[in-house]
Amino acid sequence: MSDKRPSFILFVTDQQRADYLGCAGHPFLKTPNIDAMAASGITWENFYVCSPVCMPNRASLMTARMPSSHGVRCNGIPLDRRNVTFVELLRDAGYRTALVGKSHLQNFSGKAPTLKKPGTREGYHRANGPLSEAIRHEHATYGQEAPGHDHSVETPFYGFDHVELITGHGDNCGGDYRQWLLRREPKAESLMGPENQMPHDYTCPQAVRTALPEELYSTNWIADRAATWLAAQEDSDQPYFLMVSFPDPHHPFNPPGRYWDMYDPADMPVPDAFLRNDWTPPPHVAGVIGQREAGQAAIGGMGTIGISSREAQEAQALTCGMITMIDDAIGRIRSAPGAAKAIQIFTSDHGDNLGDHRLLFKGAEQYEQVTKVPFIWCEPDQERAVRRSRFGQTMDIGTTILDRGRIEAAIGMQGISLLEHARDSALIQYDHQKDNPGIGTGPRVHTLRTGLFRLSIFDSIDWGEFYDLAQDPGELVNLWDDPAYADARASVMELLARAEIASVDRSPFPTAQA
Repeated sequence: MSDKRPSFILFVTDQQRADYLGCAGHPFLKTPNIDAMAASGITWENFYVCSPVCMPNRASLMTARMPSSHGVRCNGIPLDRRNVTFVELLRDAGYRTALVGKSHLQNFSGKAPTLKKPGTREGYHRANGPLSEAIRHEHATYGQEAPGHDHSVETPFYGFDHVELITGHGDNCGGDYRQWLLRREPKAESLMGPENQMPHDYTCPQAVRTALPEELYSTNWIADRAATWLAAQEDSDQPYFLMVSFPDPHHPFNPPGRYWDMYDPADMPVPDAFLRNDWTPPPHVAGVIGQREAGQAAIGGMGTIGISSREAQEAQALTCGMITMIDDAIGRIRSAPGAAKAIQIFTSDHGDNLGDHRLLFKGAEQYEQVTKVPFIWCEPDQERAVRRSRFGQTMDIGTTILDRGRIEAAIGMQGISLLEHARDSALIQYDHQKDNPGIGTGPRVHTLRTGLFRLSIFDSIDWGEFYDLAQDPGELVNLWDDPAYADARASVMELLARAEIASVDRSPFPTAQA
């Protein structure tokens, strides 16, 4: 390794499963540029999120801490700037830092929270303002990603000195991208959304054949802006960190132009849950499937819904189209002047069921399709592929980058350096505002994934999930109440308890012996 601090490019996609890459063995998806990173890099075969939803896991990426420590337990809680990010530490060590694409560290929906604050009992006084919650915060002032924020964010933004932001999903995104789009095509709004889509015969929820052309689509804009920023760094000796963050392949499923019909739904595999008559879904999954069958599912929303086998195949095909467009964009960025000298990293913030267990999108279920994501680390001078089976998690990305740059992590950061260490298991914390028909409002699920088992426990629920992944890799047989697995379940429960203890915050650090 050179004594000179290396530069880094971190590619992040939104809602991409670990098995949706050519190098991961997908039978049809073509991702030659990401595959090239794997062919001369290190691929982690068991890489898991800290939370299988956008804002908490992106906050874990930035802070190298679990959601229970950094405070972004669920979507709708902006990342408090009291948290130190690994990007701030890079900047402090002399790195140029840039973000092109999606951040989602603050709210960008503009919608009111689903959870309601408790009322005040008769005759009682309730404090307002900063005394209304147990920790003082200023989340109400964190609106730089909100709808209507029509100017660039204030920098440094969580450590990024240069930010070109995109907010939202699909073809109707905001931020700096939208301002560029409307300058390029003043009538762009007439091309966006399902109301302006082109004709098609897909029945999958949120399948939208956008009329926005490829050259105006967000993935293309991100590629252009990232390549432009990299070209400006070519002649500088100062190391850099660039995060390139794509809003796709998150739903709606709307790959533009030739990417729409690049893959045939008929080629996509029918998930096992549609082929087996002996599968009994756990209550929270059965409730979601039942909602769709009763015509009560929010098919235009963000939470998990039940789907048919044909809808699953369509969602898979359209997802493949969006991922191939991302792969083409990554190829352009990797070829940009100044990119070849950087360590290049690829991951995603969480996955999508895409029909497995008869589900679409993601929610309180903790299946591999939602919690397991890709992670590839490619050094400029590495010439062969390496695959590692030990565990890693999203919060380890920042600490690994810091370690490779010879920068000490902040006290209280919980990630490890994956170049020096590895995990035996993954702790996953899920918390959400939304209702689940089998659990109730505000579901909380904590999961431990070991090499052999997956155990999930639910707040205020007397049942759980326990899967023997060696015998049942598809997680179709819940062994929670099986007496033959009582000892194994107890053993993994103890490991979960120890993992929760290890995740307790170590910041602030003691100032004296008291």
